[in-house]
Amino acid sequence: MIGIVDYGAGNLFSVRKALDRIGLPARPVERPAALSGLSGLILPGVGHFESAAADLAESGLLEEIRKWADSGRPLLGICLGLQLFFERSEEGEGGRPGLGLFGGSVVKLAGPRAIHVGWNRVRIIRPGLPSLPAAGSELFYFVHGYVVHPADETLVAGLAEYGRVFPAVVGRGNVLGVQFHPEKSGRAGLALLRAWGTTCSR
Repeated sequence: MIGIVDYGAGNLFSVRKALDRIGLPARPVERPAALSGLSGLILPGVGHFESAAADLAESGLLEEIRKWADSGRPLLGICLGLQLFFERSEEGEGGRPGLGLFGGSVVKLAGPRAIHVGWNRVRIIRPGLPSLPAAGSELFYFVHGYVVHPADETLVAGLAEYGRVFPAVVGRGNVLGVQFHPEKSGRAGLALLRAWGTTCSR
């Protein structure tokens, strides 16, 4: 069973629907107790970094997601979910920290428009990371105005370009994050979710 963290993120329903399509059973996770019995965890996200971090902290899930990652079980972050893996973000003025699973920050996208919306090609540069397609590139769907800036560049597994090149896939070990929305990315997105799902049954 896959858990999808529910903190009011707008794409939870579409993530669950995509998992249904590929035969991966899933349930929402609103409180720490709901993590029991899960084999994999997805942190989705559409929204504001500080608000999301505050909601996760209030529910008790912020610390439990850290423990989940430390346990070696599969964790997937999507869009804002990826950004929450990092220590801090320029989005907001409160300075509320993220999960801190990876060192680095989230910075404003330096593109031709403030928000990057639409299909874009992702070039995989670390094909050996579990769940990722073979070396090459695939089209995925993006909606975001901020990008991650890892302190450790070896975390970056995929790149995309919008004005400038930015990390589109970041990961290490059991923790994988994607800036795009696989649940809205057709064949390539479902293939990624299916491959990630296989890591949850190992």
